[in-house]
Amino acid sequence: MSMYQTVVKAIGSEAGLFKEEQMLILFGENAPETLKNYCYNIEVLPVERPIEKNMTLRIGDDQYRITAVGNVVTKNLHDLGHLTIKFDGAEQADLPGSLHVALGEYPDIQLNTKITIN
Repeated sequence: MSMYQTVVKAIGSEAGLFKEEQMLILFGENAPETLKNYCYNIEVLPVERPIEKNMTLRIGDDQYRITAVGNVVTKNLHDLGHLTIKFDGAEQADLPGSLHVALGEYPDIQLNTKITIN
């Protein structure tokens, strides 16, 4: 069973711009207007326990090992549905709200794509 699970409810018109930078932004329905167009909007749901290194992030059919977790990742995801995911394999988070995962193919995210962490 997943310790966190949600789905993509809407996709901002500019959300795909970060693909070149190998990152994406998730945000719940209360995303600030300045960010809304750059985010994948998700349903805000509780996080069962802290997100930790070596857990697995799944986006649709794609799976990634978590390599680094910023110190506010769990709180931001739980409270706001906000998470910045970087597909760079970094062993240390560069920002408090960043989740880094092992290098892999950038996911194809559509409406209703399921996102889980376990």
